[in-house]
Amino acid sequence: MTPADKAIVPQWEKALLGEIVTVLDSQRVPVNAAERSNRPGRIPYYGATGQVGWIDDYLFDEALVLLGEDGAPFLEPGKGVSYLIRGKSWVNNHAHVLRTLGEIPGAFLCYQLNQVEYAPFVSGTTRLKLPQAPMKRIPLVLPPLREQHRIVDAVDSLFTKLDAAVAALERVRANLKRYRASVLKSAVEGRLVPTEAELARKEGRDYEPASVLLNRILVERRRRWEESELARMKAAGKPPKDDRWKAKYKEPVAPDTNALPQLPEGWCWATCNQIAWSAGYGTSVKCREDNDGLAVLRIPNISGGTLDLRHLKFAPKRYAENEDALVGLGDLLLIRTNGSQTLIGRGAVMRNKPTSRFAFASYLIRLRLVPLPVVLDWAAVVWESPYVRQWIESRAASSAGQFNISLRVLEKLAVPLPPEAEQRRSALEVERLLSIVQSSSVACDLAMTRSQRLRQSILKWAFEGKLIDQNPNDEPACVLLERIRAARAATASSRKSRKPNTHAAEAAK
Repeated sequence: MTPADKAIVPQWEKALLGEIVTVLDSQRVPVNAAERSNRPGRIPYYGATGQVGWIDDYLFDEALVLLGEDGAPFLEPGKGVSYLIRGKSWVNNHAHVLRTLGEIPGAFLCYQLNQVEYAPFVSGTTRLKLPQAPMKRIPLVLPPLREQHRIVDAVDSLFTKLDAAVAALERVRANLKRYRASVLKSAVEGRLVPTEAELARKEGRDYEPASVLLNRILVERRRRWEESELARMKAAGKPPKDDRWKAKYKEPVAPDTNALPQLPEGWCWATCNQIAWSAGYGTSVKCREDNDGLAVLRIPNISGGTLDLRHLKFAPKRYAENEDALVGLGDLLLIRTNGSQTLIGRGAVMRNKPTSRFAFASYLIRLRLVPLPVVLDWAAVVWESPYVRQWIESRAASSAGQFNISLRVLEKLAVPLPPEAEQRRSALEVERLLSIVQSSSVACDLAMTRSQRLRQSILKWAFEGKLIDQNPNDEPACVLLERIRAARAATASSRKSRKPNTHAAEAAK
């Protein structure tokens, strides 16, 4: 529904777009980017939704309204398809060029065109197009000229306040992001909660340093490997006759601490290879939402250090995965390949025993963390920290537009390990603070959505005659419309009279 479909306001008129503008599309000249690169200049070059470059010459030198012809978000409410330009400009053939008649403010027309529902006027599927003929038939409302100016002033004033509010919300978003990173950074540096060493001294007691914890982890790591290997051999019908098979155990890579920063008292460094007793890649089976097989965890299921299980895809029913290849408690899933460097290595820990069976996709890596006594919440904290992000991004390989991180690289990643009790306190404090960040972010997002809706509501009220009061002393819009029509008729008659009379010229010969 367009503004003109509403009940008309007294002194207002309905008009078609083609009646109140001159279309200057014939004067457009498209220039591709390669040619523009050879014509550097200071003249703005405009396209469907805004400026797309610069050029050395101009086609127009006046205030004009540009309305997307193709490539504009016609069916996305809240996204502008029309904008105002002033001064020297060059316009390509992706935007209609409109000059308002009768001194109608360009901003008034622009605001109204951003309220139109374009579905009846556009055509195409993958790339919508607004041809000139249906564009001219777009119905609009035409208030008195003075009221048009008052509407523009009111909308401008309200939009200025909205823009300031949105800018403030953007600053809040940025600050929340920085604060989140600061919380995680403080946690992995031992500055978020009192260290176990500090508390032990204050309370006059001993404590278990992380080095002792790490030794227990390594013992448990070997035990789990032996248990898994023995089960595998028995399943293959080749039970061992002695213990020589245990010699196949590969000791994990130890951290190279020479280039690592000093840790708080009682902490130690441990590599991913040390705290994970198994690692591997996932399945390449094709997944779909409408399959009825096993659920397969993918990149979209990794969100902010946790597994989001709301949007799942499934393997075909015939697909069967052995239990060892399923995702279980203590598994850390990591993104190993993606077109975005910021996504590489992003991970999520399965912190609770899953109630369903899940496989995982081949573009993920699974590290099976030694679950006891490693605190899984601490692993999630470390993995989201700026320290781990910087380490992974600096070592991600790039090929054919894709970034990759391999197991061989990941196993060398050294992570800070506090005493177990300190892990728990720190993880709880991180959870508390990040829950505040999350709720603030949700409130911020809601406010941003409301501001966009309010922007659309302001335009709706403006073109329903509800934003400002009408003045009965204003010249009615019907007079303005008649003046525009008369001027159009006079211009057309003048052009016709200037047209050469070819028949008379032939007779004179």
